[in-house]
Amino acid sequence: MIQELEKDNLPEVVAGNDTVFVQYSAGWCGNCRIMKPKFKKFASETENASFVVADAEKFPESRKLANVDNLPTFAAFKNGELVNQIQTNKTDVLKSFIENNK
Repeated sequence: MIQELEKDNLPEVVAGNDTVFVQYSAGWCGNCRIMKPKFKKFASETENASFVVADAEKFPESRKLANVDNLPTFAAFKNGELVNQIQTNKTDVLKSFIENNK
């Protein structure tokens, strides 16, 4: 399942779930739009993890949880803590990232 943030509450989402994968994106970001369906596909194939899309420009508190300096950025959180992150527009890299951080 994938959740798109409607408000700047990613800290609560991360705290309330054991494993969370986040795609940080923005409306103007072409690579973000390209990667979003791939991120959704991996969400449907991955058990026991939450998947969230957060707009890095609209939600500054959510952005602060990871060192977002390029988009799209993907972050993995476990037990409320950031454990890994990458910036990529490659499907195979994203797939490996998710598999290695489950």
